[in-house]
Amino acid sequence: MLALVGLLTILVMLALIMTKRMSTMLALIAVPVLASLLMGFGLETSQFIIKGIAGVAPIAVMFIFAILFFGVVSDAGMFDPIINFIIKAAKGDPVRVVVGNALLAMIIHLDGSGAVTFIITIPAMLPLYQRLKLDYRVMACVTALGAGVMNMLPWGGPTLRAATSLNVPITDLFNPVIPAQIMGMCAVVAIAWLLGRREARRIGYVSGGSMDGHVTEREISDADKALRRPKMFWLNIALTICIIVGLITGKAAPAVIFMVATLIALICNYPKASEQRARVDAHAKEALLMASVLFAAGAFTGIMSGTGFIKAMAAAATGFIPTDMASHIPFAIAVLAMPLSLFFDPDSFYFGILPFIAEVMRGFDLPAIQIGQAAIAGQMTVGFPISPLTPATLLLVGLCNIELGDHQRFTIPLAYIVSLVVVIGCVILGVYPI
Repeated sequence: MLALVGLLTILVMLALIMTKRMSTMLALIAVPVLASLLMGFGLETSQFIIKGIAGVAPIAVMFIFAILFFGVVSDAGMFDPIINFIIKAAKGDPVRVVVGNALLAMIIHLDGSGAVTFIITIPAMLPLYQRLKLDYRVMACVTALGAGVMNMLPWGGPTLRAATSLNVPITDLFNPVIPAQIMGMCAVVAIAWLLGRREARRIGYVSGGSMDGHVTEREISDADKALRRPKMFWLNIALTICIIVGLITGKAAPAVIFMVATLIALICNYPKASEQRARVDAHAKEALLMASVLFAAGAFTGIMSGTGFIKAMAAAATGFIPTDMASHIPFAIAVLAMPLSLFFDPDSFYFGILPFIAEVMRGFDLPAIQIGQAAIAGQMTVGFPISPLTPATLLLVGLCNIELGDHQRFTIPLAYIVSLVVVIGCVILGVYPI
């Protein structure tokens, strides 16, 4: 009975989220609470919720301060010199333009926001594509690939969700995948180089061509100029490097690293209290929206675990899986991860599907963390900028002035290649078996 109710709970939650009948946050709370009450757990449900929230609290805190930190350093202009350098270095060469486009998207996506990446990258690169008459689908493609592979970062939505749903430390989940992610980044650059070569042949580019008379710096508004702190560039870069090193080495908790970095960034870039409040207010909405979903996910996983729904479902499912096939589950999930982005939004997959598969793994005495590491190879990482289920995808195609269908036909095969490179990297590294 527990298995059946647990299955119905997940299906109802998925249906409500995917049909947009209810917001993700409400569905993650309301559906499992109702199921728990119907099964007679009564006030014990509140204990399940508190335990679940306690498990995700460090991840939610990390996310809040990660958003604030990258928002502050972006407002201060940390990315401006990098953007201008890439634009100038392109020098009208289609290969340099397209490769620079990919590199810029990867750098800007350090903040973990697809919308911000597209809003900054596309307007910066569009004049170059217009001047050289390059295919806008190429711009959308390499921007999507660059943002997608970087969406695997610990403060990116998919990795956060995977760590939350599996209740594992985010560094344990992410750190083993770093070399594979770097392989994916190299694949993006290689694809950009090939696309640039193809565009150069198409337009008949002659090596040594110039872009005289063209703007070589990104234009920003007066309001944004007032926020810029060019003298703080190297400090902000140093802080960002310290964060990355701290996360990889695991010497301190990720939440603490981002809290301290945000404190330093605010004090150094905006010493006045009024300025600090304004910067926090500017980025608070995005931070709190995602944090509320993470806490709701904690309530969901707490109830599903506390009631025994997940274990009952997994016990029923293990009877249908041959023992010698169980170790191949992570690889199968990894291979399917990118295409699954077209069918499942991140909340549905990571909070609805992933915990169930992880519990099946535990039933075979296999490390459940492998499922999370397999999923982030493509599910709403490389796959997010081609999925119609993410608003950022529509923003991308709108900024590039192309149709969603054209973008998907052009980009999906290349995105799948990048995802498979990450999967192969994980297999070679022994993150999960083939």
